This record gives sequence, structure tokens and C-alpha cells, in this order.
Amino acid sequence: MHFPGDAGRPGILAIREVSFALADGEVVALIGPSGCGKSTLLNIGSGLYAPSEGAAFVDGERVTAPNQHVAFMLQKDLLLPWRTILDNVAFGLEIQRRPGAARIARAHELLASLQLDDFANHYPHQLSGGMRQRVALARTLAVDPSVLLLDEPFSAVDAQTRMVLQRDLARTLKQAGKTALLITHDLAEAVLMADRVLVMSPRPGHIIDEIRIEMPHRDDPIARRQQARLGEYAAMLMQRLHIGEAAAVEPAA
Repeated sequence: MHFPGDAGRPGILAIREVSFALADGEVVALIGPSGCGKSTLLNIGSGLYAPSEGAAFVDGERVTAPNQHVAFMLQKDLLLPWRTILDNVAFGLEIQRRPGAARIARAHELLASLQLDDFANHYPHQLSGGMRQRVALARTLAVDPSVLLLDEPFSAVDAQTRMVLQRDLARTLKQAGKTALLITHDLAEAVLMADRVLVMSPRPGHIIDEIRIEMPHRDDPIARRQQARLGEYAAMLMQRLHIGEAAAVEPAA
């Protein structure tokens, strides 16, 4: 993917020769140094960027524009402050012109699954940051996408809230059989959440390694935290990224 320059500035080759596929129901984490093109790949997959070379496909169809098969969840919740929590969750369904009763029922269902139904008539400013991210997750799932693209969705919350959100997301993905591509700078999060981790090089980014996470409980990151192999995998990822001296990461108590 090449971004042309302007005003005398040179262009940028963000990624090159990147090719990978996700199986149905698989969660893949994408890690790499800042600026290596991770978010560019998600933007291509979502149809927000047209690749300068190559193509992206979802369910066998070439991605040429944003479509209902793919949903994007970002670091910021981007909830609409003038809409209630229920109406925020239903917003995508409203854009798709789903019947009013059906979209409200779907929004209530998702809020209940994330223990937020009591807050359906609240507004975003009345919720904590962690609760707002759960609302953003519900909004992402409401349109029933084939693929979820997750760009560091929990990086802005505290460690305790992050653990709860990781659990909620992992359970939801497993129960719904969703496919997801997750960008994270947290190596432990990559191991906790994914079936497979792809490691990218510095810019121009390309895939330099693929590591399968052979651990049970992909639907329960808290259980994965108790396993000794968490440290082994995190140390392996540190080596691949050349982050100082690879040292074992102790599993959480």
C-alpha cells in the first residue's frame, strides 16, 4: 500500500507483499512496531482504503467499499452523545433500515448479554469508560458482521476493566462464531485472545512470523492467564519483535 506524497514530501510505502487469510470463527492478533501498517490493513479490509496493489476479500467477495459484512471497533467508543445507549447500539441497524421493533429488540438482547440492559435509557456521559466500550462492542455486533476488525479496542481503559472487556469479547466471539482480526500492542493480550498471532516488520510492513497459540480456553482469557505457557508465548513474541532481551513474563496470580 503506497500513500502518495504532496507539497514536495515523498510518498510512504506502508505495507508490501502482505497476504494472509482468516478461517471462519478464528481470532487472529496482529502485532508489530508502531507505524508498520497494522491499521492500514484493517482500513483496507473494511473498505475504507482502496489498496494501491492487490485486493481484500470477505466471504469470497472483493472488498471495494464499506459493507455490512465487516464491522470496525476502535480505541475510542465514538458513541453519539445525544442518543441513548439503546439508540447508540441500534444505530447501525437504523442505517440498514431494519424495522424499528426488530432493531430495538436486537439492541436490548445485546445489552442484556453484556450486563448493560439497566442502562438502556442512559446517555453516554452517564457511563464509565469501560461501560462505554461494552456499548461500542454491542453496537459493533448488532449488525451481525461476518468479520470484526478490532483496532486496540481496550487500550484506553485501566487494567482491571481491560480484563473484564477481554472476557466479554472473547465469550461473545466464541458464542457467536465470529471471525476477528485484532490489533494490539499488548503481547499478553495477543496470546490471551487469539488462535494465531501474526508478527509484522517495521515499515514497509510485511508478515515476518506466524505463531499458533496452542492453549485452551480461547473464550476465557482469565483462565488463560493462569497458564504457564502465557509467559512462554509472550517471551517468544518479544524475541520476534526484538524488544530488548526476551524475558519470561510471569502469568498473573
